Amino acid sequence: MLRVEIRIKGQIAPHWSDWFAGLTVTPTGEETALTGEVADQAALFGLLARVRDLGLFLLSVTSVEIESDASEKETSDEVFSA
Repeated sequence: MLRVEIRIKGQIAPHWSDWFAGLTVTPTGEETALTGEVADQAALFGLLARVRDLGLFLLSVTSVEIESDASEKETSDEVFSA
């Protein structure tokens, strides 16, 4: 399980949450944060494909692996940053 934060340029409305696999959609200023948990990297790449399909400008992707006992690993992976 991964906890992710995907930041995109521009604003999208919170009702898009269902389309983004239940991630929380938080518009702030000139960007939007999509945050929540995904099953694995394949699910993360599927979400990134949706960002691409909408033509959104990707700012950054951060993921933290969640241990099965609900504790987080010490390391955070900055997957992408514009």
